[in-house]
Amino acid sequence: MMSHFHHSASESFWISCALIFVSLVYLRGWLRFRSHERDCVFHENIEGWRAASFVLGLLFIWIAMASPLAALDQEMLTAHMAQHLLLMTLAPPLIWLGMPRKPLARGLPRRFLQEIDRPLRSEPMQQLASVVTHPALCWFAAAGALIMWHIPSVFMLGLSSQSWHVIEQASFLATGLLFWWPVVQPWPRDSKWPEASMLLYLFLATLPCDILSGFLVFCDRVVYPVFLSSPRSFGLSALEDQQCAGALMWTCVTVVYLIAGAVFTARLLSFHRSDERSIPQFESQKIAVLHGDSKRMEAV
Repeated sequence: MMSHFHHSASESFWISCALIFVSLVYLRGWLRFRSHERDCVFHENIEGWRAASFVLGLLFIWIAMASPLAALDQEMLTAHMAQHLLLMTLAPPLIWLGMPRKPLARGLPRRFLQEIDRPLRSEPMQQLASVVTHPALCWFAAAGALIMWHIPSVFMLGLSSQSWHVIEQASFLATGLLFWWPVVQPWPRDSKWPEASMLLYLFLATLPCDILSGFLVFCDRVVYPVFLSSPRSFGLSALEDQQCAGALMWTCVTVVYLIAGAVFTARLLSFHRSDERSIPQFESQKIAVLHGDSKRMEAV
């Protein structure tokens, strides 16, 4: 039986400091946007709810990685599943909705930005970004991380080693950010995929989650034996804890993806209706122009 490692206070401290630093940099840049009205026109205006969304996303990361929940995941599969959901399903879309690029750029020192701007704008980096953010790669990265880290041998490796546990959490967050990138699109990029394909993208993403959560809920044995030796928290047996974890994943993923799909559908319908309204107006203007040209021809 593999032994659990224990979270250190120093790890939680440094994670908390890093998240506080990122939030302060973001808020500094966001306040600069708000204080200069000439920068808050057209698409550069970043509303207050976006700043709140970004900070809430960072708060979810803190809950998953540095709060008491981070220590509880060594004892309960449900706590581990809550971490996984916070890092992959809840925090990433909130962070992207915060439109972080410009506030973070405004919040950082100008000299630091000048040092990193040229490498980031280079042609190889731009090509790499277009490959990494391709919807197919984003989908397979998230699905691969989900499946790989829930294989029993790999899962127990993450529980027994602090280094591997950090890698596990980092991969959950990184692949979660990749997965939600094509859906939220925090800043415009050329995409060959039609917007309606994102509905299929979200639907297919529920399948690996449904299979895994259904297996955990309906399996009649404990899949991860390491939890058999854990203290019984909240009066749940190891099997009941496993079923609760599967049900939590099943419910959370379904609700979040359903909300995202509903928002996406509403946006597509609103664009379609606006296009329909613009067509008659365009046609009437065209007819008026043609009618005016015909009158000029008759006069000649």
